[in-house]
Amino acid sequence: MKRSLSSAVGPVLVLLLGLILGSPGAALAQDHVVSPGEIQKDAAGASAARQQHVRQLDGFLSTKEAQQALKSAHMDSEEVKAAVEQLDEEDLARLSARAEKAQREFAAGNLSDRDLLIILVCVAALILIIVAVR
Repeated sequence: MKRSLSSAVGPVLVLLLGLILGSPGAALAQDHVVSPGEIQKDAAGASAARQQHVRQLDGFLSTKEAQQALKSAHMDSEEVKAAVEQLDEEDLARLSARAEKAQREFAAGNLSDRDLLIILVCVAALILIIVAVR
């Protein structure tokens, strides 16, 4: 009789375990806090923001004034532009914001050509220094 009881308990335990693991509650427990779609959307947004910052700095460094300022400071504009791609998101966002502000102030007449050139050379030097330190 002991053998028949122990031989019946094994299949019952397997059946109970199968029911517990196969229940909808177990499937809900496997749900992620953040869905893969949200992660993909956030990654795409971060990538788009990075590209916008790169374009902003590239535009700032591509102006005629910038090319002349970099040349007079003996800086290679292509090297500076290549270094922009190596900046991390935080540095890229900060420098992009500064470049945009300088361009707005120059367009509004709040900065002279000389001021803009000084800012431009400082931004370019900062980009090269940040990349060199990393």
